[in-house]
Amino acid sequence: MSRDNPLWGAPRIHGELLKLGIGVGESSVSKYMVRHRNPPSQTWRTFLDNHVKTMVSVDFFTAPTIRFQVLYVFLALARDRRRILHFAVTAHPTAEWTAQQLREAFPWDTAPRYLLRDSDRIFGKDFVDQVKAMGINQVLSAPRSPWQRAYVERVIGTIRRECLNHLIVLGEGSLYRHLQSFVDYYLRSRTHVGSEKDTPEPRPVQSADMGPIVAMTEVGGLHHRYQRRAA
Repeated sequence: MSRDNPLWGAPRIHGELLKLGIGVGESSVSKYMVRHRNPPSQTWRTFLDNHVKTMVSVDFFTAPTIRFQVLYVFLALARDRRRILHFAVTAHPTAEWTAQQLREAFPWDTAPRYLLRDSDRIFGKDFVDQVKAMGINQVLSAPRSPWQRAYVERVIGTIRRECLNHLIVLGEGSLYRHLQSFVDYYLRSRTHVGSEKDTPEPRPVQSADMGPIVAMTEVGGLHHRYQRRAA
């Protein structure tokens, strides 16, 4: 697994082994300890813990193309299981366009109770009006405090490190296809330390009697999913 997936660390490999019914300890996978950032203030952490199942984070990040054009990606993330609920790509983000993405992310009565975002001006009046119309309470993070939006910032970093840094983006369509491929892998196959080494869409554990282990390429061969296949 380490040879096939040079971007994976010990927790990721350990998570894959657990899904294959191999009960090896993480310390046996790697001698290196996992380093954690200093925790945020207790008051903010308590709020996030109390509302984790009713909170969604939204944010933008950019990606350059081969022609040096800058594309913008809108991302909506459910905090409870790090599920990517919606993403969209545009070269010209506006408040109206962003409000439309919110409607697409939460159709009918699926809107969360709280929406966490930063105070970027891209979230303009149209977006704010749409949030209020959907009955969502906005929670703005403090300026220059990315740790208050740590989950979505972490996912954006994961997308960069494990996908976009290894691909050439030709345009909007190209970027969308790359992201769709990675999001499918992220939701169904990629184990997460913060989810007790399960996937956002729970993935069953396969026992050794189900057959030999086979590797299936994902994200164009950047990553692999390991499953047992019946003989």
